[in-house]
Amino acid sequence: MKFKADEIASVLQKEIEDFSGQIETSEVGRVLEVGDGIARCYGLSSAMAGEMVEFQNGTRGLVFNLEENSVGVIILGDYLEINEGDEVKTTGALLSVPVGDSLVGRVIDPLGNPLDGKGPIMATESRPVETAAPGVAGRQPVKQPLQTGLKAIDSMTPIGRGQRELIIGDRKTGKTAVALDTIINQKETGVICVYVGCGQRSGNIAQVVDSLEQAGAMDYTIVVSASASDPAPLQYVAPYAGAAIAEHFMYQGKHTLVVYDDLSKQATAYRQLSLLMRRPPGREAYPGDVFYCHSRLLERAVKLSDELGAGSMTALPIIETLEGEVSAYIPTNVISITDGQIYLEPDLFFAGVRPAINVGISVSRVGGNAQTKAMKKVAGSLRLDLAAFRELEAFAQLGTELDKATQLQLDRGYRMVEILKQPQFAPLHVADQVVSIYAGTNGYFDEVAVADVADAEQKLLAFMREQKSEVRNAIIESGELSEETETALKAALEEFKTQYSAS
Repeated sequence: MKFKADEIASVLQKEIEDFSGQIETSEVGRVLEVGDGIARCYGLSSAMAGEMVEFQNGTRGLVFNLEENSVGVIILGDYLEINEGDEVKTTGALLSVPVGDSLVGRVIDPLGNPLDGKGPIMATESRPVETAAPGVAGRQPVKQPLQTGLKAIDSMTPIGRGQRELIIGDRKTGKTAVALDTIINQKETGVICVYVGCGQRSGNIAQVVDSLEQAGAMDYTIVVSASASDPAPLQYVAPYAGAAIAEHFMYQGKHTLVVYDDLSKQATAYRQLSLLMRRPPGREAYPGDVFYCHSRLLERAVKLSDELGAGSMTALPIIETLEGEVSAYIPTNVISITDGQIYLEPDLFFAGVRPAINVGISVSRVGGNAQTKAMKKVAGSLRLDLAAFRELEAFAQLGTELDKATQLQLDRGYRMVEILKQPQFAPLHVADQVVSIYAGTNGYFDEVAVADVADAEQKLLAFMREQKSEVRNAIIESGELSEETETALKAALEEFKTQYSAS
């Protein structure tokens, strides 16, 4: 047998290529200095921005700064175990997080390690923490409602699947409560929820997990925890990890909801890392690119086009203000990135109006597109009515004599405020919300004492479920309030009014 030289050459070439693919190519450098969650390393000349590196004790780091003679690395773990002179090697990989169904119902850290003591996570896939958001062609308009179960939100600042709605307010005004009610209300809707606790107290995150478990919401929720006691690099990475976990489901055509609680703490962690890396601070001592930090995160919230599977990722970022200062640097940044904001006011909260939503400042830029037709019809003038009521209320405090029409408007306003109040962990089905708001705006509670409105509303909803279920079902099935359904609803409300008066 004769061998041709070029055949032998091609076989040898293939063998060499296959062999070189098995060789691990990594560059090894040394730690020059370490402290406060960052390390400066020498000798990693081929390292890329955002690449993962590994220290000799197994701790991972993320390349953050590329300088002339050294590389700035943020340490994703305990920096006290890393010493000057330790070896550090490049991995050639981007920072990734495990994704998939095995994470559902679990509490993890931003690197995918379990924190709930329920054993290891058997994830078969992983996804880069940072990925580019879909472009304009890969998106479609937000038209599908994502019901929060809160009357004040679903009626006046509705949220659609794929929207970014900011929850903003001072500390302890119920921001997390709004987000948790929204997660609980996704039961049986097929929406997978991701709660990212960033910079919160560990006790608060444990409380959130406990509340979700009691409501049966952990069956479709993943909690990513980077508490206040965790190093700043983990708090910085946590929201991106949460987005990556949700994106995995979104690209399978599923609907997801991500709560970032809260981005003020992420901005603070980013500021700490940036100042340690000697990046120049700008306005209010934050580096100028903290805007880019949040915009590249929130831009990943999307309603995908039909070609990409029509999945969606809805983002509810939370921002904490100081003394209601909405015009500070980080709040204005995030307001300008999102599609609307829900502003929670301390004065309303302490006056017992909960959720303490300030109707005047809160807005949804998707608006009626993210509402069912029935809700759109009954809540059309609600915002204007409440704004007019607030003005009248301020006027009435002067003690002036009011004519009958103005007094009636005031009385109905007080009752509408009562109707829009809602206890925590009690989200309502959209059909029940429609019934409540319709009854309130059309004067069916006008003869009920203000203090008894909440009780009357509960009885009305029970009456509709038990005795007039056909009207409620008609609203649920069609999503509309047709003339026929409205006539039936009016008759049911009249009947309830008679029953309630008699009792």
